[in-house]
Amino acid sequence: MRAVADLPRCPVTEAEERSGGLRCEQVRWSGRADGLCRCLNESYDGPSGPSVAEVSFDYAVNKLFIKETTTTLMFKRFPGLFNQAIGIDLGTANTLVFLKDRGVVLREPSVVAIRTSTRKPIAVGNEARMMLGRTPGDIQALRPMKDGVIADFEISEHMLRYFIGKVARKSLFTNLTVVVAVPYGITAVERRAVMDSAYRAGADDVITIPEPVASAIGVGLPVEEPTGSMIVDIGGGTTEVAVLSLGGIVHARSIRVGGDEFDMSIIKYIRNSYNLIIGERTAEEIKIKIGSAYALEQELTFEVKGRDNVTGLPRQLHLTSQEVREAMADNINQIIEAVKGSLERIPPELSSDLVDRGIVLAGGGSLIRKIDRAISEATGLPVFVAEDPLCAVVNGTGKILANSSRWSGRD
Repeated sequence: MRAVADLPRCPVTEAEERSGGLRCEQVRWSGRADGLCRCLNESYDGPSGPSVAEVSFDYAVNKLFIKETTTTLMFKRFPGLFNQAIGIDLGTANTLVFLKDRGVVLREPSVVAIRTSTRKPIAVGNEARMMLGRTPGDIQALRPMKDGVIADFEISEHMLRYFIGKVARKSLFTNLTVVVAVPYGITAVERRAVMDSAYRAGADDVITIPEPVASAIGVGLPVEEPTGSMIVDIGGGTTEVAVLSLGGIVHARSIRVGGDEFDMSIIKYIRNSYNLIIGERTAEEIKIKIGSAYALEQELTFEVKGRDNVTGLPRQLHLTSQEVREAMADNINQIIEAVKGSLERIPPELSSDLVDRGIVLAGGGSLIRKIDRAISEATGLPVFVAEDPLCAVVNGTGKILANSSRWSGRD
């Protein structure tokens, strides 16, 4: 084995070392406890010619070493075989994963069930969601994401590792690149928490991208043209409003109103109006079945079952879509005000573009009946719901994966 100091210097390496990173010649040091780096050393010629370098850190002498291994020009000739890239929409309600060259391969709830005594996960995703509100005392089903950001770092890491493990096969010679969409305007600490969770879950490279940018790209808006495009992404924890032009955000706003707030408003309305206690899953079902943001030609009804707040006994009632609309009115108005506020802050030339192009809605919240009509009447602009609103963000991360170097510095 030869010490790093004995090898010729690399300008890229020196720059990285000056910035505080631990690097070796032409071989990126992963910083893992196992002391292995799987990058190809293209410029270091060993006794047997160009080789893959195995990097190890000797903690006893505090030195980084490179051990030559022969073979391996195969890795250079077929680099795509050993690189994997995935895009993740790490949502408050659901997590979606895009695998490069395969499309959306995973869509599961962002829910983890843990044993309370050990905090060890026992179920993740669909299986864990079935446990919400139905667990015994020693098991807790929880959502590690809140308002689009990580609320429980440890549980989020377990959840990410589980989802990544389902779609990507990690090995000694695999480099995994992950693009993660994050809410616009989150703090540096919140962004760092997302990146650290992804690294600890197995990613080698992590790129964060603002959700409105990913969503706009995912629905096919011409974000790189010199014309205005407006996206409103109504997710589980946040609503992202953004106007984009020439590949960048002209104005954006993120409000912590989304599907979860709709559910809580429905729970509160039924409790106050009927003294009936219902759970989050029931509230979500009500929202999906009869929720609306604008008067319907024919109002709908839904049978609601819950616990009487006075007697404590099970009870049921019939709820109308008009009542649900009243329950969610404040949330809808907050979204409309965010849209109007953004329109007031953009240059007039972009405003004129939006008169023709209109506003595009994405995210699960855009599926609420006639929410496009409500926003259109409030703004006077045409409003359209994206073709596949639930997958807008994750499809955007997939397109970004194809050109990650172009977008990696735009968050």
